[in-house]
Amino acid sequence: MKRSLLVVVAMSALASSSAMASADLAKAKNCMACHAVANKLVGPAFKDVAAKYAGQKDAEAKLTAKVLKGGAGAWGAVPMPANPQVSEAEAKTLVKWVMAQK
Repeated sequence: MKRSLLVVVAMSALASSSAMASADLAKAKNCMACHAVANKLVGPAFKDVAAKYAGQKDAEAKLTAKVLKGGAGAWGAVPMPANPQVSEAEAKTLVKWVMAQK
């Protein structure tokens, strides 16, 4: 019983530290200059992105490409610039974090 509780606590800590690490990564890679979790800034709120792409099989690949290469038209007239400072692995991590926003 104690061992099961310890495993649950450890898993919860890893999950919350992973979520925090992704928020920190978003700050470090300058995502938060244009985006916020809950509110529209220059770009859409991350929770709105998650809602728009929820259930789409290709969402992770589509959004990863958009993070890396930029894009326009999906959220209005303001284009999202390319982000050469973000590696593909970092982009995937960021997209998974964004898609987990509620």
